[in-house]
Amino acid sequence: MSEHAAMGTETTTATHADGGPESSFRAAADIGGTFTDIAVLDDQGLLLVKKVLSTPANYAEGILTGLTELLREAVWAPSSCTEVIHATTVATNAVLEGTGARAGLVTTNGFRDVLELRRIRTPRLYDLGFQPSPPLVARNLRVEVDERVAANGATVADLDEGSVVRAAERLRVEQVESVAVALIHSYRSPAHERRVGEILRRELPGVFVTLSVDVLPEIREYERTSTTVINAYVGPVVRSYMQGLSHGLVASGITGRLSIMQSSGGLMSADDVHERPAYIVESGPAAGAIAAQALAHELCLENVIAFDMGGTTAKATMIEHGSVARTTDYEIGSGISLSSRLVKGGGHAMRLPVLDIAEVGAGGGSIVSIDRGGALRVGPRSAGAVPGPACYGNGGTDPTVTDANVVLGYINPTSLAGGTLVGRPDLAREAIERVSADLGLDAERTAYAVHAVANATMTRALKAVTTYRGRDPREFALVAFGGSGPVHAASIGLGLGITTIVVPPAPGAFSALGLLVADPSYETSRTFLTRLIEADLSALNLSFLEAEQLVQRHVGRLSSGRAPQVRRYADLRYLGQTHELTVPVPDGFFGRDECQDLSEAFSQEHAITYGHRTDDVPVEIVTLRVVATIPCDRCLPKYTSPSTGQGDRTVYFGPEMGSITTPLVKRGDLLGSARPGPMIVEEEDSTTVIPVGAKASVDPNGCIIITLGVLDG
Repeated sequence: MSEHAAMGTETTTATHADGGPESSFRAAADIGGTFTDIAVLDDQGLLLVKKVLSTPANYAEGILTGLTELLREAVWAPSSCTEVIHATTVATNAVLEGTGARAGLVTTNGFRDVLELRRIRTPRLYDLGFQPSPPLVARNLRVEVDERVAANGATVADLDEGSVVRAAERLRVEQVESVAVALIHSYRSPAHERRVGEILRRELPGVFVTLSVDVLPEIREYERTSTTVINAYVGPVVRSYMQGLSHGLVASGITGRLSIMQSSGGLMSADDVHERPAYIVESGPAAGAIAAQALAHELCLENVIAFDMGGTTAKATMIEHGSVARTTDYEIGSGISLSSRLVKGGGHAMRLPVLDIAEVGAGGGSIVSIDRGGALRVGPRSAGAVPGPACYGNGGTDPTVTDANVVLGYINPTSLAGGTLVGRPDLAREAIERVSADLGLDAERTAYAVHAVANATMTRALKAVTTYRGRDPREFALVAFGGSGPVHAASIGLGLGITTIVVPPAPGAFSALGLLVADPSYETSRTFLTRLIEADLSALNLSFLEAEQLVQRHVGRLSSGRAPQVRRYADLRYLGQTHELTVPVPDGFFGRDECQDLSEAFSQEHAITYGHRTDDVPVEIVTLRVVATIPCDRCLPKYTSPSTGQGDRTVYFGPEMGSITTPLVKRGDLLGSARPGPMIVEEEDSTTVIPVGAKASVDPNGCIIITLGVLDG
C-alpha cells in the first residue's frame, strides 16, 4: 500500500502508474476544537492526510479549504469523490455553549415542568450550591395542551385541537425557531402527538417540529422529553450547517454522497440528520472510538481503552472483547459528559444510542487559571483555534496546557503542527510565568503542575468508562491518539497502573481514519414493559420482527447491495429497580428457554457492573432494541506521519527527575527490540513522550508499543 502525506505546504501528486486519470476516492473530515483533519483514500489504497486550523465561525470553511487544497496538491478531480464522511461537533457545541435554536415545548396539561424537575438528583452530594445546567427551553416557552393518555395506551381525555392552535399562536408570538412535542404516554398511543405535530406544522410554517414518538418512543417522561428537546434545540443549527456544507461541496465540484458519523459509531445520510440531529451530538468522539476498535482487532487486543486528547477536550472509551461499549443512558453539558447510572443530574439527559464515551474539558488548548482558593485549574475554557495557545503567536495570551508542554520540552518549541505554525516558546514561557507568580514556583515546576492537573482531570474520563463500570483499567491496554494524547498517555497510564500503551500511526489524524472504516447503521427501540417470565412471547417476537423490518428498510437506503446485519438487544432490570442494563438477544424465535438464558446473561452483567446479582428477584424487560448495520469490512488505512524531530532536547520530567537531555527519535528507529526511555517521537501531527522507566518499540503495524514500569535489569 502506498503511503503519501499532504501536510502543511508539502505537495503530493497521485496518479496511476500509466499516467491515466486517478481512481475514485472517499474523503473524511474530522473537526476538532483546534484542528480539522482531512483524509482521502482512493480505491487503490492511496491515502492522503492534511491538517488545517479549524474555523469556529463556520466549521464548514475549514473542511472545504482543507479538502480543496489537498485535492489540488494531489491533482485529483473533485468529481471523482464518491463520498464525504464527516464527524462534527456542531450539535455538541450548540448544547455546551448554549447557542442552539430558540425552542419551544408542547406537552400535556400538568407536565410543563418535567424538563425542570428532571430526576431531582445532583452529581455532587454535599455541594449545596450546585446548579444544574439550565433547561434548553425556558419556562415561558413551555406550553400545555389538553389531552391525556393512560399508561396502558387508553385515551383518558381526547385531544382539544383548539388548545393546540392557541399553543401555536403563543409560540409564534415568541418567535420560536423549533418546537418539541412530548405528550404523556405517547409511546403507547402516538395518535394525539402526531395530530399535534400536524397542527403545529400547519400553523407554524418553516418552524422545525420534532415529535418524541419519532425520536424516542420509550417510557420515562423526563428522558423522553429531554431527548426530544435536544433534537429541537440543535435541529435548526445542524440543518443550516449541513445545508451550507452540502452547497459548499457541490460548488467545489464534489457531488458524492455526504454521510455523517452518528453518536453510536455508525454512518447516517445527511437527509436523515436533518430529521434526527440529536443522533449526532457525540459524532466527533465516536470516530476515534471506531478507529481504536479497528486497530484493536488488527492487533488482536480484546480489551483496550481509547484515549483521544485534542485541543479542547479529552475523550475515553472502553473496548471490551473487541467491541466498543454502547449505552443509551447519557448526559451532556455537566462538566464531564458521560454515561453513568450513579452520577447524574448535572447535564441534559439524552437517551439515544451512543458509544459509551466520557468527555472532559481538558485538551491542549485548555486555559490554565488560579481559582479563588488559590488552586490551579485546567479548563474547561479553551483557547481553541483562534487565538489559540500563546505559543501559536496568533494573539493568544492565556496560558494553556500546550504552553506548559512547550516549557517542559515535551513538544517542539519552534515548529508546531508539522510546520504549519511557527512556535513562540518565549510567549509560552511568559504565559506560564504569570501563573508561576501566583504559585510561587519557577516556570518548569509550574508547567509540570499544569501537566499533572490536566492528567488528573483526564483520568476522570478513563475511570468513568472502566472503574465506574466495574472494570479494572490495569487489565486494559491504552490506545492513545489525538494531537495531544500521546504526550500525556504515559503519565496517565502510570497513574492507573496500565502497563501497555499503543500509539497508532498518524495519531493526530486517527479519528479521520476511523471515519473511513465506519459502517452505515440504523437503530430503533420500543418499550415492552413486562416481567420476563410472564412475557407474551407472540407479542415479543412480533415486536422484534416489526423492528427488524423497519431498520432493514432504512439502512437499505445506504446499502451498496450488501445485506444488512441485524442485532437485537433488550434493556433489563430487576423488579423494583429504576435503571436497566442492555443485554444482547440471540437471533431467531424467542421462547421460554431463551427467556431463561437472557435472565442469566442479565444477572452476569449486573454482577460485573455492580458487584452483585440477585437470583430471587424477577427480571423485567423494559425496552427492545434492534440495530441494522451494513458491514463494509474495511481495514484501517495504513499511514505514517513524517517524523520531524532530530537530535535531542532538554526535557523536564518533574521535581524528582529534573531536566534530562532527551533524544528525539523517529518512529522507524524503534523497529526491533524495545529501547529504554526517555525518548520523544516527534511527528507532524503529534508527539509521543516515552518517560524514564519505560521501554518502547514499533510493531509490524507501525504502532509504538510503550511498556511502563519496566526498568533495565
